[in-house]
Amino acid sequence: MYNLHIQNFLDFTTDQKYQTIYFDPPFNSDRDYAMSVSDSVGFKDKWTDEAYEEFITKCINKLHDLLENNGTLFFHISALCMYIPEKVVRCKFPYVEPIFWKKARSKNNVKNKLGTTIDIIWKCSKVAKPKFNVVYQPRDAHYQKTGFNNKDERGNYSLGHLITEPTKKGHMYEVVIGDTTYNPPTGWRIKENAIQELIKDNRIHLPLKKGAKLYKKVYLHENPGKACTDLWDDIHSISQGAEGRKYPTAKPVKLLERIIAISSDPGDWVLDPMCGSGTTARACENLGRNCTLVDANKDVEEIIKLRFT
Repeated sequence: MYNLHIQNFLDFTTDQKYQTIYFDPPFNSDRDYAMSVSDSVGFKDKWTDEAYEEFITKCINKLHDLLENNGTLFFHISALCMYIPEKVVRCKFPYVEPIFWKKARSKNNVKNKLGTTIDIIWKCSKVAKPKFNVVYQPRDAHYQKTGFNNKDERGNYSLGHLITEPTKKGHMYEVVIGDTTYNPPTGWRIKENAIQELIKDNRIHLPLKKGAKLYKKVYLHENPGKACTDLWDDIHSISQGAEGRKYPTAKPVKLLERIIAISSDPGDWVLDPMCGSGTTARACENLGRNCTLVDANKDVEEIIKLRFT
């Protein structure tokens, strides 16, 4: 379910509190955005820094009040324009972390500067531990093909580290398996009771060579991927992906699905205060969340409706 309000967000009023807020405002990019030379749907993004900071501050103050205490605000901004937003959110939120979205593989049309491939998404919360769900990024295709070459009765597996890296000290104890004692000089990454459980469950890869390291078995069929990090390099922008563009600055549905999946549960409410083409609503529909959309541009109403017809 989604509710759409065609109005300036600063005039929007509601008693609803939101678990997730996705804020994708103008970037202060000194550009005008349109769908094409023959289609004027879009917006102007030309400000003074002072006017932009005032505008962003008013929005963040309001969004802070609309956010659940254990909720998360995601502020999406170009890496080239990140400094004023960072200043504003760090003044309002005690917990702010950057997510780096590598939106493009490359920039082949660059002649006089470095190609810009990174957007920053500021992950902002009121509490140290907001609602959080682990999501997974796909495994590297080459690693999936070559990294699970070992096999036992359970299936194919790769090798997970048990011994602490050489520059650190881990848990110090001996492990005896059969006639062999393992006592690495840097120690173990996990506690003794945990490694004994792995031994009992036949989840230890025994080395063939004397003096080699122990590893744990990481099974392919039990491994959903790699737990999501703060570098998102597996989702491409609409200009380099297969999704059709419905608005000049539209973001891919997969990006919004990840943001929503991380920070909310089915049935929770999500707010997009400058919603553009309604990507957030589509992602919420896919994931079973409720969504409020706000935008001052009347053109977006028909664009959003087309997503659901």
